[in-house]
Amino acid sequence: MAERWQRGGVVGPGEGHFARTLIAQGLLHPRPIGVVDVDDVDVIIPVRADVAPLRALLAQLRALHVCVVDDGSHNAQLIAECCHDFGATLVRLDDNVGPGGARNAGLAASTRPLVWFLDADVSVDNAGDVLRRLAGHFADPLVGAVAPRIRGGAGSSARDRFEHNFSPLDMGPRSALVAPRAIVSYVPAACLLARRSALADGFDPSLRVGEDVDLVWRLHDEGWLVRYVADVVVTHRARGTWRDWWAQRASYGASAAALADRHGDRLAPLRADVWTLVAWASVAARRPSIAVRVMGVTRDALVARLGPDTDNGASVANTLIVRTMGHSVGPSARAVVRTYGPLLLIAALHPTLRRRALALYALGTAWRWRHTRVRASDVPLAMADDAAYALGVWRGAWRARSARAVTPHLTKPSIRLAHLLGARSADDV
Repeated sequence: MAERWQRGGVVGPGEGHFARTLIAQGLLHPRPIGVVDVDDVDVIIPVRADVAPLRALLAQLRALHVCVVDDGSHNAQLIAECCHDFGATLVRLDDNVGPGGARNAGLAASTRPLVWFLDADVSVDNAGDVLRRLAGHFADPLVGAVAPRIRGGAGSSARDRFEHNFSPLDMGPRSALVAPRAIVSYVPAACLLARRSALADGFDPSLRVGEDVDLVWRLHDEGWLVRYVADVVVTHRARGTWRDWWAQRASYGASAAALADRHGDRLAPLRADVWTLVAWASVAARRPSIAVRVMGVTRDALVARLGPDTDNGASVANTLIVRTMGHSVGPSARAVVRTYGPLLLIAALHPTLRRRALALYALGTAWRWRHTRVRASDVPLAMADDAAYALGVWRGAWRARSARAVTPHLTKPSIRLAHLLGARSADDV
């Protein structure tokens, strides 16, 4: 059945329970076929002073019901004239409350069952088609929100070219079920279609940044499914200046402290089994025998768990262990550079640590290009991007007087120290 569905087959009678199980686990991604009534959708656009991109976006949304929330702009008259020109409803806030509070004001001023949040600097080439393809997922009554892929807009500058491939809003080329600690752990609200009944009180207005992550995780905790649809693509323009570009990245990092305070170790910068870390640390320290011992004991424990009914249990265990260890290298190095990159560069000043620190930093930086071609002009921007985010994380942790956002999370080990020392057999695990 699963193979038939992967080829585009339809779920038939009696197959629904199995399909629901695979969908809820994120193992299958549905491709619904449906239509949407524009009278069921309110578009909410928070804006602060950016008239030109707002005008371009409203031109793309002419057939829809649009509510623009002016979040304390200094050029309120220009915003009002723009809304009048395109027939959009305007909600004016005298004080700037941030994107979360502005979206909440739009929610309060609208009533339709589906709410499409769009940032003013997003471009939607075919709004009707994008809306139809996203809204089809609401045929599933458990889906609370759906988001497309957001890529940086094409441009001629180095910043635009970098943003096209490495926008912080781009969740990657594969559709997925969104959940904490999953491959796609959140989606941005720059373009997010949601079921009004799932939103409850909406965004946390106290969060100026990271309010979308908080919302998505609260939806998850309340039992709603959130979907990321990578084959539906919209674009988002890069920040207009290098200063604004750096500030954007730093603010994303700084938001980790407040999110960690609300959601605990979901924001952990690195998540790993303690023995996996020990194994790779031993390789870095030129003591590979420890890594070999860890992998051997872990393999024996897995063979024991698989039991005698598993065909080629030893081969299966070997494959799983080798793949798990191998596949953990790049993501772990990326996670280390993303949060601890400045510390690695400081460690590189020490003659004994220099080579290993630089090797780890190079691997974590280069991991960005695993799916795309390397351009020389992207390398310094990638390093600056990581540095801005990391410094933002540490600055946010300092201001919050909390180390949660910079503390790795060690998962429960699959083997015990006694097994590594040979005091107990793998059958006792």
